[in-house]
Amino acid sequence: MARAAWLSVAGEIVVLIGLFSLYKFGRMLADGSVQTAWSNAYEVLHIEDALHLPSELKVQVLLLDAHWLVEAANIYYAWVHFPATAAFLVWLYLCRHTHYAAMRNWMAIVTAGATVGHIAFPLAPPRMLTSIGFVDTASQYGPSVYSTPDVDSFANQYAAMPSLHVAWAVVVAVGIIAATHSRWRWVALAHPILTTLVVVVTANHYWMDAIMALALLAAAVPVVTWIERVRGPRRRLRRSFGTPLFAAQDEVPASARE
Repeated sequence: MARAAWLSVAGEIVVLIGLFSLYKFGRMLADGSVQTAWSNAYEVLHIEDALHLPSELKVQVLLLDAHWLVEAANIYYAWVHFPATAAFLVWLYLCRHTHYAAMRNWMAIVTAGATVGHIAFPLAPPRMLTSIGFVDTASQYGPSVYSTPDVDSFANQYAAMPSLHVAWAVVVAVGIIAATHSRWRWVALAHPILTTLVVVVTANHYWMDAIMALALLAAAVPVVTWIERVRGPRRRLRRSFGTPLFAAQDEVPASARE
């Protein structure tokens, strides 16, 4: 691999590490006011009730008797979120490189926006509201990704809204649909749908957390579109000096393929 390619890969690794660090940093800062986080939790439940959204508690109660299903949801929450997102980004970078920058930028902007939300609106997740009947399914059935609330852990902070589990899952699904042509690509929508159900059933998020994640994703689209417009002339300039290392087959000049 050429030196420029190695530098490009190294740069992306740094970007992704920064993305993960931003995720952790936002959760750490969101742990500042426990009293505010609990007050906000009851306020969110009140708003959901006013909007006639389904009760997260009733949804959870319906599934608690199916222990295998709850355990499967816990596993999905604990082990699918980061691995699936990482695998998606690696696949895009290596196999669908022309789509990579837009999806990465979309994810980065949403993560930055979510970090601001986590700091401005600390929120205790439903699993902490055991007094009104919620069950911390990860703690009860395993596997658990949490420590106690007073221990520094990126997975155990008062940073429920918006849900980055849902936001990243949507980016993965949209990216797969945009970058492929198979009729089966629409199956990717199952990932954000399942993720939303999982975060509610496991009492890690409210419906409003998912709704705010979708709103943040939509708000980020114009920014990503503008960035892509700015990058367009630069890409054309680079192509005039040579074939991109990971260019899609239909983007490589015919002379370079012969």
